[in-house]
This record gives sequence, C-alpha cells and structure tokens, in this order.
Amino acid sequence: MSGLLGKKIRMTQVFDDTGRSIPVTVINAGPCYVSQIKTADKDGYHAIQIGYMELKEKHAKKPVVGHLKKADLKPLKYLREFDLPLNEEVQIGDELKVDMFKEGEEVVVSGYAKGRGFQGVMKRHGFHGGQKTHGQSDRARAPGSIGQSSDPSRVYKNMKMAGRMGNNRVTIPLVEIVKIDTERNLIFVKGPVPGAPNSLVEIKKV
Repeated sequence: MSGLLGKKIRMTQVFDDTGRSIPVTVINAGPCYVSQIKTADKDGYHAIQIGYMELKEKHAKKPVVGHLKKADLKPLKYLREFDLPLNEEVQIGDELKVDMFKEGEEVVVSGYAKGRGFQGVMKRHGFHGGQKTHGQSDRARAPGSIGQSSDPSRVYKNMKMAGRMGNNRVTIPLVEIVKIDTERNLIFVKGPVPGAPNSLVEIKKV
C-alpha cells in the first residue's frame, strides 16, 4: 500500500537513545478500509480507494452509504484514493493499519492549513510596512503602491495583497517517522504537520 489516512492529535516530544529531545506530531492513523479498487481496464488507471473514521448511518450521506454497502463496509466519514503498485494485491474490505510503515522511514504528509481569516499584507506575505516617520501616520502596515499611473492603468493579476489566509492544502515531503505505536494506531512524525488538532491528514510512502 502507498498511503493511509489519519487524524492529527497534538505535538509533543520524544527522547532518543542519547537523550536528545525530538519534536514530534502525533497522528492517529487508521484503521482504514479498502472500499474500491480502480483498474486500468475499467477505470483507465490503477488506484485504491480507502475509507477512514466510522460514522452512524444517520450522519452519512445516502450515496456514500450505498457505495460502501457494496463493499460490505459501515459508513465512513472520509474516502480518498491512493496509488496502487501493480505488484501489490489487495481485496475490497481489507483493513489497513500503521504496521505498513516502519520507524525511520520517510513519508509525505498532506493536510489543510489552519484558516487565519482575512489578513493584511504584513502577516499574509511578510511585508515590512511603510516608514514610520516624515509625516506618515496611517501607512505603517499598508502595502504601498500596487500599480502604475497611465500605463497600463490597471493592477496586474496575482499581486500580493490583503485577503483570506490559510485553509489551503499543504504537503510536506520527506517527513521522518520517529516512532510507531501499533497497539494504539499512533505514528510519531518529526516536526510539525499542517492542520489543526483532529483535522484529517494523508500519509503517503515516498
């Protein structure tokens, strides 16, 4: 398998054999269930669809409930697709757990960053702001000039300006797995990962 779904729990620290402190993020990964297998003959590509986090049927959407009943599975909150290696065999309904990863392995972690709402250019883009002397009283956090005068008489697209910040998909490559707790389905990865506590994260093999 090439990946797993999980839930970000919190950040903490662990200590290695030399007593060095390592900052880690705790992810509750799996168990996930194989809900669909895509094939080149039928779908045009090889992939696997997995589901995570069981729901009560009354809280799930009816099309999802019907789709998962074909696989003999209970309603699941999240469904995602991952690449399926051609030499790997899986069956619909298989349970996937954290034992598919190893300590010391590097993985790719994806999630949605925290939403920061509407922010100015200093917080959103790291602008320095205007000078605080020579009569400037209200331009300390302003972006400055955003365009030209008579030509081209417009503001170019993609200009860095104030706006909504965060709540975008972020992918961090080559994140080291420091520790795995198979009994509690926990993965401890080195450093921070995107998202708020209890948000969904994807863990993929490199």
